[in-house]
Amino acid sequence: MQIVLPPEVEALVQRQITSGKYQNAIAVILAGIKLLEQQEDIYQGRLQDLQQEARIGREASGRGEVVDGSAAMAQIRANMRSRYGVSDEA
Repeated sequence: MQIVLPPEVEALVQRQITSGKYQNAIAVILAGIKLLEQQEDIYQGRLQDLQQEARIGREASGRGEVVDGSAAMAQIRANMRSRYGVSDEA
C-alpha cells in the first residue's frame, strides 16, 4: 500500500522524527493508529454505557419511576454545586 500524505501531515511526521520521539515515518504512523484504536475503544465503551443508561431509564419510566424535569434539573444543579462549586449561572 502506498499512501500520499498532505504536506501538513508530512511536516507533522517530520517534526516527530526530528524531535527524536520516533525513528521513522512508519513509527509515527503506527503510534497514530494505536491512538485511533484506543479512542475507538473508549468511544465504544462510552456508547455501551449510554445505551445501558438509556435502558435503565426506559425501564424506570415503564414502572412509573419518573421525576419532573424541573425537579431533576434542580437536583443536578445542587449536585454540581456540592461537588464542584459550580454556580447556577450559565
